[in-house]
Amino acid sequence: MSKITFRDRLRYRFDNAMAQGMGAIMGWLLLTTLLVLLIIALIGVLTGSTTAADGEGSRSLPELFWFSLMHAVDSGAIGGDATQNIFFVVLMSVSTLFGIFILSTLIGLLTNAINSKVEELRKGRSFVVEHDHTVILGWSPQVFSVISELVIANGNRPRACIVILAEQDKVMMEDEIRSRVGSTGKTRIVCRTGSPIDMADLQLVNPTAARSIIILSDESDNPDAHVIKSILALTGPARARSKPFHIVAEIHDTENLEVARLVGRDEAVFLPVSDLISRIAVQTCRQSGLSVAYTELLDFGGDEIYFHEEPLLIGKTFKETLIAYESSAVIGLRLQDGKVWLKPALDYTLRRGDKIIAVSEDDDTIVLSGLSEADLRQRTNRAAFAAPVDHSPQPERTLILGWNQRGTTMINQLDLYVAPGSEVMIVAESDQVEPTLAADCTDLKNLRVIFQPGSTTNRRILDSLNVQDYDHIITLSYMDDLPAQEADASTLVTLLHLRDIGEKMGRSFSIVSEMLDVRNRELAEVTRADDFIVSDRLISLMLSQVSENRELMDVLLDLFDPDGAELYLKPAKEYVQVGQPVNFYTVIAAACGRDEIAIGYRLQRESGSVEASYGVHLN
Repeated sequence: MSKITFRDRLRYRFDNAMAQGMGAIMGWLLLTTLLVLLIIALIGVLTGSTTAADGEGSRSLPELFWFSLMHAVDSGAIGGDATQNIFFVVLMSVSTLFGIFILSTLIGLLTNAINSKVEELRKGRSFVVEHDHTVILGWSPQVFSVISELVIANGNRPRACIVILAEQDKVMMEDEIRSRVGSTGKTRIVCRTGSPIDMADLQLVNPTAARSIIILSDESDNPDAHVIKSILALTGPARARSKPFHIVAEIHDTENLEVARLVGRDEAVFLPVSDLISRIAVQTCRQSGLSVAYTELLDFGGDEIYFHEEPLLIGKTFKETLIAYESSAVIGLRLQDGKVWLKPALDYTLRRGDKIIAVSEDDDTIVLSGLSEADLRQRTNRAAFAAPVDHSPQPERTLILGWNQRGTTMINQLDLYVAPGSEVMIVAESDQVEPTLAADCTDLKNLRVIFQPGSTTNRRILDSLNVQDYDHIITLSYMDDLPAQEADASTLVTLLHLRDIGEKMGRSFSIVSEMLDVRNRELAEVTRADDFIVSDRLISLMLSQVSENRELMDVLLDLFDPDGAELYLKPAKEYVQVGQPVNFYTVIAAACGRDEIAIGYRLQRESGSVEASYGVHLN
């Protein structure tokens, strides 16, 4: 080993000092400057070169140090030394040159420090000092719909803030949000770059002070693993929190739900994406316009679902609450023990602590009408009630065009709705149809399944199917085999063919289409299809709604459960007599007579109008 010299030790200490950062470098520059100027002043005193050229006295050490300092910081001061002796001029010239070197070094250091700080800020690595904000973890096409909905929901909040943490460049995220979302009004959007599964990065967004946390799935092969890891990173560390987290996340594979719930405990609620989309598709394929009603309930642009406690209704029956509001439609109750009960018994008497569940424009529009029982009786025209119609279930034929992993779930769900003897025909270009049907559709009771391989974009094949003979048509996206845009393009071509077939036959088909990208819905509207299941869009709406009100999760699960309370669109003539005007009080009363709740209507004359939401009017 070579011998360590004094020079090596000095260099080692110098390197360590410089490595301590900007503060240490500034300190060493200041110390060096003072030391050099002091040496210059001492030389001037010791050599006796402190007298002026005209012999006017001499200067002390402090005076000479001051002159050296002034020459170091002001290079122009040397111009006034013409009357001084030559050695004094030389010393001050040395001070000036040294000052220029020091100031240049200082300016360079400050410039680099500012640039480094700006670059660090652009990377999005600074701590977010926010309170009662919404945190979004992850980045996917859903983020734009989520932000848009939260901006609307935050319209009456003065200091609303949405903080996003994702493994994307901060500037890129801000540019995309600005381009896709547009103006966010009073809501501030803050982006930070980091990993949602890294505990240190999570602290950047101050999650313990957040009002809610939304976790988006990534686009990897196993998105559920990413979600579960993010929840572990949030809830794992034993940090002091004044309140539990309110986490909302999506789970794609229902087999992962149990593990996710074990990790999230009481602090997280999960949306089973594939299961929910499958249920909605099955319900809407059997009822034209139903997806529009669901979208209206789930977005913040129209009427939403709210929970409201009304002391004046204590002791009243649920039937009486249905007509107690002018501007809200009551759909159920949240009992004092926390249980959500949609369409409860009409004779149930409300108790203290019970809340009504209502569809209303905003939470402050849920106001009692103040009408007396006599007024309400007068407004209800019972003479306009229609005679009951007996509907015996009939077998149905459903055509499924295309295929993905949700197909078997949809078939199993459809089996719960249709009458015995019903049939499903599947046409798809996929070698996964038969194996998945054999594995997952073995307990069907009411359905017979037929599979025919073929291209769903081939007009000859579509013509041969006699699509007019089917009651319902579902077009599934090839999302398992194709990128999102290619899969949506295939769905659009199929839709165009179906609509052209319908026009030439003078028929209209009940079609439900699955679109992956919400932007493609606008393109699909030229096909005049009134029902679309935009997967990412609907899940984004649910995530936004549940992030604002955790209790809504129970309402949504009940609505989309075959055994729960569901939405139906039924002919008005089955409730009231046609040909005479009736108000909605009469419709509500007629529905009550059948143990049902009426919350809106669909106008046939607007069923083809996109601007009028295909005629669907809730509340």
